[in-house]
Amino acid sequence: MRTYLVGGAVRDKLLGIPVRERDWVVVGATVEEMLRRKYVQVGKDFPVFLHPDTHEEYALARTERKTGPGYKGFEVNASPQVTLDEDLQRRDLTVNSIALDEQGTLFDPYGGQADIEARVLRHVSPAFREDPLRVLRVARFAARFANFGFRVADETVLLMKKIVESGELEHLVAERVWRELETALKEQAPVVFVKVLRHCNALKIILPEVDNLFGVPQPEKYHPEIDTGVHTLMCVEQATRLSDDPVVRYATLIHDVGKGVTPESKWPSHHGHEKFGLSLQKDITTRLRVPNEYAQLARLVCEYHTHMHRLRELRPSTLLSLLESLDGFRRPERIQQFLLACEADAKGRTGLEQRPYPQKEMLMAALRAAAAVDVGALLKDRPKPEHDVKSFVRQKRMAAIQAQRGSAEPDANTGEH
Repeated sequence: MRTYLVGGAVRDKLLGIPVRERDWVVVGATVEEMLRRKYVQVGKDFPVFLHPDTHEEYALARTERKTGPGYKGFEVNASPQVTLDEDLQRRDLTVNSIALDEQGTLFDPYGGQADIEARVLRHVSPAFREDPLRVLRVARFAARFANFGFRVADETVLLMKKIVESGELEHLVAERVWRELETALKEQAPVVFVKVLRHCNALKIILPEVDNLFGVPQPEKYHPEIDTGVHTLMCVEQATRLSDDPVVRYATLIHDVGKGVTPESKWPSHHGHEKFGLSLQKDITTRLRVPNEYAQLARLVCEYHTHMHRLRELRPSTLLSLLESLDGFRRPERIQQFLLACEADAKGRTGLEQRPYPQKEMLMAALRAAAAVDVGALLKDRPKPEHDVKSFVRQKRMAAIQAQRGSAEPDANTGEH
């Protein structure tokens, strides 16, 4: 029985960055021997165990043979005869196929160290194509290590395209797709995840609503970049600079999907794209089983981002309705998320990346003014019948917003979107 540190822990050690988690592979052992040593078995599809003290994962060395579609269509061999080289060969990328033994000796049969030096993400073997989820994993690794200068090897991109062409991506379980997307949104360069998926033609399978935006024109007056897909990528870059919240980044990514289905006869105008977008976002939520926290903010940004950009033009009643729709009086943190996504949208335009976004403070000032209304005191002295409570409170809040706006200095608008 021999134990090796493998995968991301070894890769990150060689890169000189903090190790997120440590995984181990065990060669020459059986399930019975692991259980006898008090390891706790947790793997259902293949033997994976938790160390009795550290609770880190230890997996028996294994080989895999493709037997059916999807990530579950594998026959696994985890016998004591499986070698370390065989186990490393079934892994996805060479940079993840390096092992380190207890004496500190590196085992690198597939050139992972050389690819780390060259900053290349390269598949280990043709068996890469047997697991379609690896298309998303490679895109995610590209997003994680983009700032280190990593790129996906040309031959790996070609193999990823072949996986897409085979239709295997359509067999992926929604939860696993979402997990990869959510993780990618937390990385340092989530826009690279989208770019890699588009480059290998996988974006049209995973997020066709976003893929459809490329080539769709917008008015050059407001969008010098013109292409809606390019604008979307620029917005995601801005959202990444403004916030590390994946919920904000997700809402930014899909805020304009409605522009992909507006009538072509009306292009480059996209009147009503907010309403179209809500329907498409619902499809995404259902297809990928998007968590409510993500779906709700995305819906709000889709429906109201143009309201936000035209904030100075809104009547106090409309502005109050916006605050109520955002649940701003009970959930001020959601207001902040909404504002970050809207700011990313406003700045995700060629030449306007540094332009101020005064609407952010304008909305917060309106919220503070409306929230400062002492509802309890008003109701105590109110000469109104009970059924007028809601209307009465709204009137007072609108008056507070109107008074606040009257005392504020006028701000420049950022333009229609």
